[in-house]
Amino acid sequence: MRVIAGSARGRKLQAPAGCTTRPITDRAKEGIFNMLLPIIDLADVNVLDLYAGSGSFGIECLSRGAGHATFVDRDTEATSAIAKNLQTLGFADRATVVQSSVRGMVSSAQPVEIAFCDPPYADDVWAELLPMVPALVLVGHAEFVIPLCEGWAELKRRTYGRANVVIAERSISPIG
Repeated sequence: MRVIAGSARGRKLQAPAGCTTRPITDRAKEGIFNMLLPIIDLADVNVLDLYAGSGSFGIECLSRGAGHATFVDRDTEATSAIAKNLQTLGFADRATVVQSSVRGMVSSAQPVEIAFCDPPYADDVWAELLPMVPALVLVGHAEFVIPLCEGWAELKRRTYGRANVVIAERSISPIG
């Protein structure tokens, strides 16, 4: 696992110990950013990385100029790995790491421009989670086709091996 582009390009990321997380592949991450960059300018945006694992997505955004990233994961090993990655890469001052359940955190989260949602493959949380995600643009990553609910409009969808990715935008802005 590495950072693909930006100020930390080529730098390796530490993964959480154990097998509780499934890091996104470099191929899938590169594909996501190739789809995402024509849709949203990452300069100075706020990013919400849900089920963050190693923090790979949010760190990639920070490397590419995002202003701030909030990383949410309930696992202690994951939040520890994220904090270490942020410190090593020099992004700690532009990030917040929250050890919490995603459901509990998103209900009170401040609106952001982009959210990355990568729940464990066994979890089908989309119907409950999507209405609560406080973002203008959503990147969803799952083992199955992600069903969008009312309030989200699909922009792009791709498959990378077992990974299904959807990029959607809010039809009603959560940012006032």
